[in-house]
Amino acid sequence: MAKKEKEEFLHGETGVSGQYKTWFLDYASYVILERAVPAVEDGLKPVQRRILHAMKEMDDGRFNKVANIIGQSMQYHPHGDASIGDAIVNLGQKDLLIETQGNWGDVRTGDDAAAPRYIEARLSKFALEVAFNAKTTNWQLSYDGRKNEPITLPMKFPLLLAQGAEGIAVGLATKILPHNFCELIEASIKYLRGRKFEILPDFQTGGTMDASNYNEGKRGGKIRVRALIEEQDKKTLVIKSVPYGVTTTQLMDSIVKATDQGKIKIKKVTDHTAADIEIIIELAQGISPDITIDALYAFTDCEVSISPNACVIVEDKPRFLSVTELLKISADKTKDLLQKELEIKLGELQEKWHYTSLEKIFFEEKIYKELEKKHETWDKVIVAIDKAFVPFKKLLKREITREDILKLTEKPVRRIYKLDIDDLIDQIKNLEAEIKKVKHDLANLVDFAVAYYENLLKKYGKGRERKTEIKLFDVIQAKTVAIANTKLYVNYTDGFVGSGLKKDEFVAEVSDLDDIIAFTKAGKMKVVKVAEKVFIGKDILHVAVFQKGDERTTYNMIYMDGKSKISFAKRFNVTGITRDKEYDLTKGAENSKVNYFSSNPNGEAEVVKIILTPGCAAKKKEFDFYFEELEIKNRGSIGNQVTKYPVKTVKFKETGKSTLGAKKLWFDNTYGRLNTEEKGELLGKFEPEDRLLAIYNDGNYEILDQELTQRFDVDKILLLEKYNPEKVVTAVYLDNEKLQYNIKRFKIETTTLHSKFYFIKEGKGNRLEMVTTEESPILKVQTGRGQQVNKAKFKVDKMVEVMGWKAVGAKLVDFSKSVEMEWEVKEKPGGQGDLFE
Repeated sequence: MAKKEKEEFLHGETGVSGQYKTWFLDYASYVILERAVPAVEDGLKPVQRRILHAMKEMDDGRFNKVANIIGQSMQYHPHGDASIGDAIVNLGQKDLLIETQGNWGDVRTGDDAAAPRYIEARLSKFALEVAFNAKTTNWQLSYDGRKNEPITLPMKFPLLLAQGAEGIAVGLATKILPHNFCELIEASIKYLRGRKFEILPDFQTGGTMDASNYNEGKRGGKIRVRALIEEQDKKTLVIKSVPYGVTTTQLMDSIVKATDQGKIKIKKVTDHTAADIEIIIELAQGISPDITIDALYAFTDCEVSISPNACVIVEDKPRFLSVTELLKISADKTKDLLQKELEIKLGELQEKWHYTSLEKIFFEEKIYKELEKKHETWDKVIVAIDKAFVPFKKLLKREITREDILKLTEKPVRRIYKLDIDDLIDQIKNLEAEIKKVKHDLANLVDFAVAYYENLLKKYGKGRERKTEIKLFDVIQAKTVAIANTKLYVNYTDGFVGSGLKKDEFVAEVSDLDDIIAFTKAGKMKVVKVAEKVFIGKDILHVAVFQKGDERTTYNMIYMDGKSKISFAKRFNVTGITRDKEYDLTKGAENSKVNYFSSNPNGEAEVVKIILTPGCAAKKKEFDFYFEELEIKNRGSIGNQVTKYPVKTVKFKETGKSTLGAKKLWFDNTYGRLNTEEKGELLGKFEPEDRLLAIYNDGNYEILDQELTQRFDVDKILLLEKYNPEKVVTAVYLDNEKLQYNIKRFKIETTTLHSKFYFIKEGKGNRLEMVTTEESPILKVQTGRGQQVNKAKFKVDKMVEVMGWKAVGAKLVDFSKSVEMEWEVKEKPGGQGDLFE
């Protein structure tokens, strides 16, 4: 090969190097446009579009074997049968465009569909209505040039948002989450009417979702999806749904993994899933179900985060859009397609009107007799007929063509004499009415499009209500719910802490996520992560699990300054620190040392006895020191001077009381959580021994402690307050058997913590309607409607005696949907009055 030719072969535009320059771009473009990313017009990837087109060709109303559908689709899709089969199953499992028969697998459990030869499918009525119209479809040749296939289907529905889409191309990916069928139609109507709308994802798998950061499905957005976990009893949890994209097998594997890692503690997990999801979790002895639920969300696939990334093909280019923009494009496209269909229909109706009118004139005016006359040629017959129509052309809406006349002459003679002119007149009137209606629809296109959507909702919306509940999720701190799965040891003398010091002194059970706080004799403090072995400093005085932001745990300390030899006392909290940093709690001089140290979880201030050295100049060698006289300051404070004389020892003398006062608790009814951050409703001030009373709408009450990790279902709880055993509970409940409302008053007689007690009459459909612990409640009752309204007020404490908590109570009023009740807390001033007004 000549040198010049070789150079051209290697480096020319058509040579090896030149082709390498374009091949990758060609490949990337092909994957983006023809494989992974859906088109904005119909929301389909090419393989899905070709499957639907093939199924339309095969459609005769009966089911077809999927294997046959795959074979038909291969005429249009130049890839293997496996990829086509997977795409068909994916479409079928979405239960929208394809009706299925046989074992099509289960997206919840991850079970695969049966082989294509065993399962059948056909287009749904919905698909036939919204996705196909040969007259409005743009066509192109298939890959081998033998057949025509649609460029895009004339989709009159936001299919892309209803089904969702996921695909990985070259250099980009798309992830569009599925949305609710009914809500998409309602949003489309709102958009066409010029009103604001919002659409949020909805999943076949159900569960709950926090979409506060959805960001309209754009890049950078995120949603959190949780499984639905219910407490069956104190020893058993039931998972009743799985998050989107997670199967029951994956979920159970993640639970087992978290258990093996010691993050949660369960006895057994069993999958009882059949028609409904049911995964049973048996808890280990003494494990809180509330903490376990939080831990499942924190450490397993019971909660997953999903980041949407709406990328679609618009005019042969990938574009990143929001779901709002996608819905607007779909609604506008649907309106345009409906307009196009109306225009086509109008043209067809006008053409039919034209020919029917010609036919009427042809026979009514006996123009057909020109056929009986003797003309030299056929062309002259046509001309003669055309000439005979001249007086009537002004009645028509377009010119008469040769084809029109030929069509008239082709009518059989036997039909001419039987033709009913009146029937033709009726046909023309009906056509004119239809033309008028179509023109009206074209002139009022928005109303027509809205009616179209409303019809879709009416015909296909039943059973497609929202399955995923939308709610705000609280942020679960992993540290607070992690199971203590590690033993922590300390070598006080040498100054080491860690899980590997098994020959030294045991401190506590901790989790891998915990931080450890330690104090030394030299007045140093350090916070470290749990590890095998960590050096803190010689002569450790105190080791504990550190709680960041803890403003109640108070440290009391007496230390001697190494320079002045003066002893100081201080009280302080440790709320925020830098991990692994050493903090000096003294004045910083060398040879400073701590003579006394205590940790107090509720700010207790004890009394200590200080004993000075015998040889010091102080007249009083022993005296008591009261920590309650000191203010609680920050850890860097010097403290108050205790004595300038050398201290021999400090001894604990007497337990003190908390100087912090009672702890305030709030209930956040958005998340159903207790807190101390002033979120929600203030429940009151709580001493350590105080309890909570919770009353639920199923007729149970429960006495609880102040543990902040407890979870409350805000849809079920009717009352949550500080428990006072002297208070009287007044409750109104429905007796469903007798169809009446009963009322009862009782005191809480049980003392067991975290056990539910059923206090209304047992029976199917019985439920608690109202409850209060007001001393003298007034109940307002209204019955009847319109002009037959009856109102009454009952002073409950005057008419109902206090009874046992198991008592049935007394009848209040008969059950009726018109009954309305509410408490009037404050009585009117003045006398007792009547029992009701």
